Amino acid sequence: MSKYAKLTSWVLGAWFVFALAASALHLYRTEPDQPPLAFGLAAITPIIVFLVWFTASPRFREFILALNPRLLTMAQTWRVGGFMFLALATYGILPWLFALPAGIGDMIVGLTAPLAALKFATPQRRTRFVLWQLFGMADLVTAVSLGTLAGVIAPHGVSTAAMTVLPVSMIPTFAVPLLFIVHMICLAQARRWQTQGVAATAQPICAAAA
Repeated sequence: MSKYAKLTSWVLGAWFVFALAASALHLYRTEPDQPPLAFGLAAITPIIVFLVWFTASPRFREFILALNPRLLTMAQTWRVGGFMFLALATYGILPWLFALPAGIGDMIVGLTAPLAALKFATPQRRTRFVLWQLFGMADLVTAVSLGTLAGVIAPHGVSTAAMTVLPVSMIPTFAVPLLFIVHMICLAQARRWQTQGVAATAQPICAAAA
């Protein structure tokens, strides 16, 4: 498993450097009247790569599922920084259409992450854990969708161009897909809890029947 720990660290490092370099080279910039499809693609591609790797490699899958769900969930705490979107919208740098749901959603997830990590990350509270993870994922999907389509929905309003340049560009191109992947890992772990619970219940029933 240490092999995959090192490999994953290298992949994350390379991904971070690529996102940083692409932002520095202004590869994510778009015209004000055009949707920022470049960073939309940057947000989706890592998730697809992870799903392919997770599905194709049993050993990588075992490594991922062995990660601590409490620590993974606690990582979502940083999303309390979503108030930044509200601040930028207040100064007319981001549209409220994007900033309001993205900012409030992130703050809710960030503030409740410690509760989810310490109280819900157990097989006994699997349902609450799953619902919290799904809420966090829905918040990210909403933010990316509105950030990508805000210029189309309100073409004469404030654009989301600020999201395509440093340092803010690291949020949609690195932080958002990484945290979405973390949510998916937690859901996969919760699914395993359910499978293990069914297996544990079936064993004494089979033994009694024998």
